[in-house]
Amino acid sequence: MTIKKITVLGSGIMGHGIAQVSAMAGYDVVLRDIEKQFLDKAMEKIKWSLDKLVSKQKISEQEGQKIFSRITPIVDLAEALKGCDLMIEAVPEIMDLKKKVYAEVDKVAESKTVFASNTSTLPITEIANTTTRPERFIGIHFFNPPQLMKLVEVIPGQKTSKDLVDTTMNFVKSVSKEPVLCKKDVAGFIVNRIFIPLVHEAAWAMDRTGATKEEIDSAVKFTLSFPMGIFELADFTGMDVIHKATIEMHSRDKKVINPHPMIEKLFNEKKLGQKSGSGFYEYSGEKYERINLTEDLAKKFNPIQLLANILNNAAWLVSNQASDVAEIEKALNLGMGLKKPIFETAKEFGIPKIVSELNTLAQKHGSFYQPDPYLISISK
Repeated sequence: MTIKKITVLGSGIMGHGIAQVSAMAGYDVVLRDIEKQFLDKAMEKIKWSLDKLVSKQKISEQEGQKIFSRITPIVDLAEALKGCDLMIEAVPEIMDLKKKVYAEVDKVAESKTVFASNTSTLPITEIANTTTRPERFIGIHFFNPPQLMKLVEVIPGQKTSKDLVDTTMNFVKSVSKEPVLCKKDVAGFIVNRIFIPLVHEAAWAMDRTGATKEEIDSAVKFTLSFPMGIFELADFTGMDVIHKATIEMHSRDKKVINPHPMIEKLFNEKKLGQKSGSGFYEYSGEKYERINLTEDLAKKFNPIQLLANILNNAAWLVSNQASDVAEIEKALNLGMGLKKPIFETAKEFGIPKIVSELNTLAQKHGSFYQPDPYLISISK
């Protein structure tokens, strides 16, 4: 299967970013949205991004113009899908909206067109089954912003053909990204299955230990080798994104998250983090502000409970044959910026200690914390 022409549905942050990286790799791209004004805005942003690359001497002015000319904005859906080999859908993360879009697309797309959904948490199989071509449907999760983030999760649905998995992995490499295969369509895939529950776990740890946000975040950054604290990362991502992902993931798999009410409370109060000026922390300016985290503060909180949560979810992915340790480490490094492999950190803490921590938490707070069989097997 050869991919030459790509149609991206949705021109928001993800959509126009995916269109840009595809055009930079030499593909002909159609960018489609429901109104011309959305497309005009998206094309302006692509132009700005390419001009920035020219000013940094990453590409020549001529290259920038060539890349820009490979992207055609189109409102009419049937016209946008003409001759399309790969359609990448990047509409908002609302299941009903995605199903509505696919119902329209399915009627007008050519039989050769394969469908890919850039979803971060919604089940691929469920969306694929609303179309007439579930074997030609795959999840392709670019990370935000697509121009900068190297990681792309590739997620086959239950009926996705092996050929399409190979084609998609090759396509991801062709746009200079690093693919990680999530072999099963599980809630949260790989990165969000670890990141989203961790935000809730950090909130529980604050309740249970009396540690401050800054102490917990400092320990996450300096002891667990994250690029920033977990509350800080939540504010950077946005409470709207985290709350939505929580609902989607928890509704499909109760084992994945132990929801803390604070996340929903912040969401309901419109304290969405950096973008609203207030979340776990307060922000004053438009520019992204860093929280003052220190190694001294890190010493005041033992993050074993958080590490146990990460390890248990990672182990679940291995036990359920959705991934393996090497791919999980690659995903956490490229998708969350972890500076050190998490299983290496776990060995330093002692895996038997982590299993013991989970058993203690399970006795006090319920079966959610029961250690995964894979984790038990490597603790011996």
